[in-house]
Amino acid sequence: MGSIGETTLEIDLAALENNFRYLKSKIDPETKFLAVVKAFAYGSDMLAIAQKMENLAVDYLAVAYTSEGVFLRESGIKCPILVLHPQPANFEELIQHNLEPSIYSPNLLKQFLQFMEEQGKLEYPIHLKFNTGLNRLGFWENDVDFIMEQLKNRNEIKAVSVFSHLAASEDPQEKEFSQRQIRSFQKISEHLNGKLRYTPFRHMLNTSGIINYPEAQFEMVRSGIGLYGYGNEEKVDQNLKPVASLKTVISQIHRIEPNESVGYNRAFTSEGFRTTATLPLGHADGIGRHYGNGNAHVMVKGKEAPIIGNVCMDMIMVDISGIDCKEGDEVLVFGPNRSAEAFASSAQTISYEILTAISPRVKRVIINS
Repeated sequence: MGSIGETTLEIDLAALENNFRYLKSKIDPETKFLAVVKAFAYGSDMLAIAQKMENLAVDYLAVAYTSEGVFLRESGIKCPILVLHPQPANFEELIQHNLEPSIYSPNLLKQFLQFMEEQGKLEYPIHLKFNTGLNRLGFWENDVDFIMEQLKNRNEIKAVSVFSHLAASEDPQEKEFSQRQIRSFQKISEHLNGKLRYTPFRHMLNTSGIINYPEAQFEMVRSGIGLYGYGNEEKVDQNLKPVASLKTVISQIHRIEPNESVGYNRAFTSEGFRTTATLPLGHADGIGRHYGNGNAHVMVKGKEAPIIGNVCMDMIMVDISGIDCKEGDEVLVFGPNRSAEAFASSAQTISYEILTAISPRVKRVIINS
């Protein structure tokens, strides 16, 4: 390893393309593909990821909030963008930037219809979200008649898709529950299609759904975590490449004597002679306090160096005893050779959390563009 000079998140667009092509290989050629780029593209770089996906001819992008979609539009992204969790306060911005809202409740449907009537819009694209068991957002199955009553003789909006979300697609022990969700969604979409004068396309599968339930791919699938290199299963991860690599450097090395403490609240006390390294990375950068006190480690010269003591706001200290290294050397937190899932699981959390937690102040570097 050389030295990167500062804490850096490397974003590998070749890895992103590999993951996209692998996931595409699991579905029919005619099935549409939606790339989820919410939360700064899972903590990486939303614009770089969206541009790459657009270049790869992805059919849709999805964001959580209207502001994320506005940013992409103002940065030149042209492809359709689904806003998964829009709020009435953002309707004006949403339509100004040609963003397509998920409509997930009776109240939201009525408010959006009224707003579109006031704007004089015709057949504005929306996506109807149904709850089939995740119990987070969505209409219920018995809301179909209400939806049709609202849409009757109205042409301000057009439901271009109907969709739902699997709750446990990665868990083989929940196969029966997932299949029940799929059957429920089929019933809902058939009921809806029987009443509409047109046929919306359907989508339900997330990354693990693509792998485990390809028979339910319908007309489109959605992938978030899989695009970034994590498939929620070891056998799947072997075919994926982590897009983000978090690297930092050794700022200072200390020689610690027996019974000396390290860090705030003296959370670590040495039982013998130890060598520690201080790194410019802390909980303000996304490395939460739960990674401290030996719960997680970083890689120094290919060897494990446990985080000792409490994680500070801007620094962590690691035990490098027995590792031949020097100040300025590069340190790997996670990346292709040490996954974010492995790092996260050491502190009883998941890759999603550590990836999306990396602070905007950490320098992003795009590679293999």
